[in-house]
Amino acid sequence: MKKLRVLLVDDEIMIREGFKRLFDWEAHNCEVVGEAADGMEALAKIDSLRPDIAIMDINIPIMNGLKVIQMSRLKHPDTAFVIVSGYDDFSYCREALRLQITDYILKPVNYEEFGTCIDNLKIALFQRRTSRQDDPQEGRTIHGITRFLQEHLTEEISLSVLAEKFHLNPQYISQLFKSEIGVGFLAYLTNIRMEQAKKLLLTTSLSIAQVSEQSGYGDYRVFTKVFKKTEGITPSQYRRDFWEKEQSHGDSICKRQ
Repeated sequence: MKKLRVLLVDDEIMIREGFKRLFDWEAHNCEVVGEAADGMEALAKIDSLRPDIAIMDINIPIMNGLKVIQMSRLKHPDTAFVIVSGYDDFSYCREALRLQITDYILKPVNYEEFGTCIDNLKIALFQRRTSRQDDPQEGRTIHGITRFLQEHLTEEISLSVLAEKFHLNPQYISQLFKSEIGVGFLAYLTNIRMEQAKKLLLTTSLSIAQVSEQSGYGDYRVFTKVFKKTEGITPSQYRRDFWEKEQSHGDSICKRQ
């Protein structure tokens, strides 16, 4: 898998330097190809550099980050955007979701969590790529494997299970994940299970044990531990925070009417 090209957009040079020096881009198969300090410069750099990923602050001079993303989407729909902001503002989060932002990260940045974000983004880019183009043999193989994982998410799955199903060597499958997606098998499986769990937590009234089971974890205690490590909070808190913000947003609308 080729290195992903990254553009850093923040009006604070120390933030940009922090991203360059404190995060191991090489380990995540990425390279920083440019920087921008304001919205107009960001638009120009996105046009000229065509990054795979843009790490974008919202509050930047001339044109805010959300407007930059909205305008960039028209010409560069394949660029993935990650918002990094010092503001835990629900209206910003809602707008970011509307613009299909990959992630919304608060400052100061936890670089371990940011690494997980980048790996998740690589998975999303892989899924987008394979959904719309013909792949060579290895691409078709990994696409078949990932589709199988999605369809059998609640089952016990391991490399040996996949090897038997697809008549391949487990080590070869492991290498395919690294070469074609850029993350390991376990990281990929955890990612899709966590996405399933978050969807169930926010769209159903299932208990945590039921969400755990439908996300592929027979033991809800293991599920809770993995969820907290991945998302930073427990499944219960994740659901509670969402509905509290929804309620708060609804109350603010009622007060304005």
